Amino acid sequence: MAGIVCARTLAQAGHKVTVFEKSRDVGGRMATRDSAFGTFDHGAQYFTVRDARFQQALDTVPGVCKRWSATTIRVLDDLGRIAQADRPTSEAHWVATPGMKALPRRWAQPLITEQTVELGSRVNRISRDALNAKQWQLHTQGPADEQHVFSGFDAVLLAMPAAQSQSLLQESKLVANLSKQIDKVQVAPCWTLMLAFPQAMQPDFSTLGPQWNAARSTHHRIAWLARESSKPGRGGVERWTVQASAAWSQEHLNDDAPRVQAKLLKAFGEVTGIRAQPSHQDMQRWSYAKTIQPLGKTHLLDAKTGVGLCGDWCLGNRVEDAFVSGLELALAVC
Repeated sequence: MAGIVCARTLAQAGHKVTVFEKSRDVGGRMATRDSAFGTFDHGAQYFTVRDARFQQALDTVPGVCKRWSATTIRVLDDLGRIAQADRPTSEAHWVATPGMKALPRRWAQPLITEQTVELGSRVNRISRDALNAKQWQLHTQGPADEQHVFSGFDAVLLAMPAAQSQSLLQESKLVANLSKQIDKVQVAPCWTLMLAFPQAMQPDFSTLGPQWNAARSTHHRIAWLARESSKPGRGGVERWTVQASAAWSQEHLNDDAPRVQAKLLKAFGEVTGIRAQPSHQDMQRWSYAKTIQPLGKTHLLDAKTGVGLCGDWCLGNRVEDAFVSGLELALAVC
């Protein structure tokens, strides 16, 4: 989100922009996982809109985002009981359709059409351009470990997790003052479990589990649960996304995925009362997910060198935090 918003804004201002994305598609944690039973938003679950500039940007892609009716979010104790009264909120919860990745994908489309998005391209070093010491060149690694060098850049902007940004700056021996400012940022990991129960659509399964669609949990393993099939445009097969707590994810960060999956599935049953065996299970480990200690400013930019950083970790962990960070960095560069 931060990187695409930054690149989009710069391109609209007339700059020539190239996006380097290590994954096979854009979106980052605005992610959607496909399965035979439907999709899962296994990263960001929804977003809110508080900044008028965010609303203005959303207005450029009418129909992509729809309101999710789960505006009443339960707060559960370890046994799945309502820990406090439901608290309806007037603040709308929004999702992109047919999956969360649809929003950054639409905003990135002009860049993709112009063939200025390099997918599957990990930048592992930044150095001064061999032909022009005032410009930068990027050393990249492709999916088959092929090496490339891209040159002729006046500025290099990192829209990456804080720890990865800091590592790249240090590896490239760049802008020590920027790297030092990232020291205080703390971001926790998150294990995510995805479950599908197609048997719930059979006649003998009139209902499956609780009558709520989203909940925050105090269970020591689980922080969040959402019924994916309750979101607009997602299809009717009963599907759940379960996100582990930051503390538990950190404690089990390096555990084998099958072991983590079994523990989270057990906790899911304890919280929801759903004891049926899912027909589909999948896992995702986000190494950098929940910002515990943000930077406290929208972005970082060293105007002298043209090196800058943005990301949700600058302000928090909301989708809108990423949007504002990417936008503010682009405006600062302009």
